[in-house]
Amino acid sequence: MPSQTKSFLLQRFREMGIQPATRHGQNFLIDLNLQQLIVDSADLSAQDVVLEVGTGTGALTALMAQRAGAVVTVEIDGHLFELASELLLDCDNVTMLQQDALKNKNTFAPQVLDTLGAALAQDPSRRLKLVANLPYNVATPVLSNLLSCPYVPHLMVATIQKELAERMVAAPWSKDYGALSAWVQCQADTDIVRIMPPSVFWPPPKVESAIVRIAMDRARRDQVPDLRYFHQFVKAIFIHRRKFLRANVVAAMKKFLSKAEVDAILATMNLPPDARAEQLDVPTLLQLTERIRAEAPEWTL
Repeated sequence: MPSQTKSFLLQRFREMGIQPATRHGQNFLIDLNLQQLIVDSADLSAQDVVLEVGTGTGALTALMAQRAGAVVTVEIDGHLFELASELLLDCDNVTMLQQDALKNKNTFAPQVLDTLGAALAQDPSRRLKLVANLPYNVATPVLSNLLSCPYVPHLMVATIQKELAERMVAAPWSKDYGALSAWVQCQADTDIVRIMPPSVFWPPPKVESAIVRIAMDRARRDQVPDLRYFHQFVKAIFIHRRKFLRANVVAAMKKFLSKAEVDAILATMNLPPDARAEQLDVPTLLQLTERIRAEAPEWTL
């Protein structure tokens, strides 16, 4: 099976008369050691159903197919789908889908979910893992939405922008801490496995990248009474970072809670008028969410 090197990609793209599509965030990982590191970090076994978003040429797919029970790989680009189909022809445990993995920015496409569900249903011991060199333009919605989809991932290993990885692992009081930090940390442990320079990709992106490993903590996730409400609420209170927490809560709840009611809730938690959302750790954000939800259960962003 040919290796995904720069020379291989140049030759295949020349043969097909195509160029990488910037609109799809196509940057191909050409460092073979890093391709192997991604697969090794996912700790794949026969009980794993892998979701890959962005098949590309199929190089990473083929590596995963050697270890996983099943691989569902999604590619939006017709030319790449054709190229990868040739490489993966003999991989019987790979299901290829040519489509957008996302229905919209908040939801996975139904066919992707149906295909995953069918693969998982074949054996009750099977578990879902996302392993992918994610296109930058869909990295956030893919990772974020998978944490709230019907099939909860056991593990996610992905290459993403370094900046996005830093936001996921950020601590309170830091500039990178925000709604995404809280959303991921309320249910998973996240580690940055490796920082990668642009030179390990073709064509090279303009920013550094990172391999992240996001391991689900079921016990922590189960402590969140309403995941959807929490996700929506943290997005609302981080939407204007320079504003005080009170102002953001009042703005989000203006049709449901009065300013006096918001002040009373913040006072019960000993949160001062000048508190900001980025100062609150995940347990405090969860506590605040539940106080708000008790008074405004019907609220939605």
